[in-house]
Amino acid sequence: MPVLYLTEDEVGRLVTTDLALEAVGAAFKKLGLDEAENVPRRRCQTDAVMLHVLPAAAKTLGAIGFKAYTTSKAGARFHVTLFDGTTGEMTAILEADILGQYRTGAASGVATRKLARPDAATLGCYGTGKQARTQVLAVCKVRPVKLVKVYGRDPDRRAEFAAGLAAEAGVEVVPVATPEEAARGLDIVCTATTAREPVLLGGWLADGCHVNLAGSNFPSKAEADVEVFRRAKLVAVDSKEQGKLEAGDLVAPVKGGVLSWSDVVELGPLVVGKYPGRESAADVTVFKSLGIGLEDIALAARLVELARQQGVGRNLPVGQ
Repeated sequence: MPVLYLTEDEVGRLVTTDLALEAVGAAFKKLGLDEAENVPRRRCQTDAVMLHVLPAAAKTLGAIGFKAYTTSKAGARFHVTLFDGTTGEMTAILEADILGQYRTGAASGVATRKLARPDAATLGCYGTGKQARTQVLAVCKVRPVKLVKVYGRDPDRRAEFAAGLAAEAGVEVVPVATPEEAARGLDIVCTATTAREPVLLGGWLADGCHVNLAGSNFPSKAEADVEVFRRAKLVAVDSKEQGKLEAGDLVAPVKGGVLSWSDVVELGPLVVGKYPGRESAADVTVFKSLGIGLEDIALAARLVELARQQGVGRNLPVGQ
């Protein structure tokens, strides 16, 4: 079987927020029904480069494979590799930076659709990079957002980001000068930063707020303070197994006795109704996104399907 190769540009032409929400939503349903398997991220390194690998499988999604990426001072390089679930043959390789941005945004979109109040119309965004963009795009697809407030450390960058996002999302996007302004009184808050210390304080959150924390997947980094979790009625993660290894935001609340891992729920079972979710309009809810391999391969499988239909990409003579 020929192996289809898709470049970043080709993935960018094929992927949409709607497609990502559909694929990632289906993946979490499969997890919730015990019809998919996800293996936590594994890492190894040389003196200069770290390799990160995220394997997963979901037979009924037609997806088995892994995302692998390297990080170094020179930057990051991402690929997803897919295999045939029956024969084991390699079927596709996709460059996966853009794919990763959309799947991460979609995971927060799936959580927001389940946990945010139906009338949630205001959104705060921490971060002005690629991941912050897809957080906002996904949330705007699942809730009737009218106003987004964006905070980033660089005034020029946050102004440019806000202008571009307003045009793309079709909502009002306002750059704000302080972190507090991106949370105070808002219905939903998303964080997608590189912060090592908390940028979001629980005292700023309105009653009924839903929070998506997407920036950290290292135990030494946290975007939210302990008060966020003290106020939270429900805390969800994409994977508890991976979260115990990587969820820096949860380290201090668990150590301090504010939160117990036994009280944390997984998004998959939550989506299919195994947990009640939001129980009152005043509840504060939190989704801690780590980024799991199943999200990557589920979206990659849909992109490969589209690419074959549209004649996009090229076949590699791998294994022939």
